[in-house]
Amino acid sequence: MEPGTTRTDLARLVAAARDGDHDAFHELYRSYARMVHGVLLSSAPHPVVEDLVQEVFFQAYRQLPWLRVPEAFGGWLAAIARNLSRDHFRRTRETAELTDTHAAPGNPGAAAEAAAVLGVIRALPNAYRETLILRLVEGMNGVEIAERTGLSPGSVRVNLHRGMKLLRERLERRNADADA
Repeated sequence: MEPGTTRTDLARLVAAARDGDHDAFHELYRSYARMVHGVLLSSAPHPVVEDLVQEVFFQAYRQLPWLRVPEAFGGWLAAIARNLSRDHFRRTRETAELTDTHAAPGNPGAAAEAAAVLGVIRALPNAYRETLILRLVEGMNGVEIAERTGLSPGSVRVNLHRGMKLLRERLERRNADADA
């Protein structure tokens, strides 16, 4: 779905996918994979996110006949992603400490800093966490986030504004603690 795609176009695409049109489902995947990735990245460990993205779309494909409102596909898909992430944590309680061995070979300091910032984002309230990940990591703009998640554009703007403010405060506090 390209920018400017209407809710009617989305409903037609969902209906076609529901009727077994694999190209239509592939178009839905192409349009929503970044959003699903961002939702999962806001709470799941990075190494498992790609597998979870595939699992979200597999579940969506199986459950598509029961989607009552095709225009709500994005919000429905985000809910599947959130539930799958929670289920993943229930099954696997293990955590691994990020070390320098996980850092990118070109610039280990930048990779470690990115991981630390991602950790701060993950500690934010869920509404802010998801919208910030979709904006900062997935590169989606506010309109895209609203279209893909089913949130109103106003909610996205508020969540991004408040989330960025809270993120700045926590990063400043983290940096001040590191300097002390």
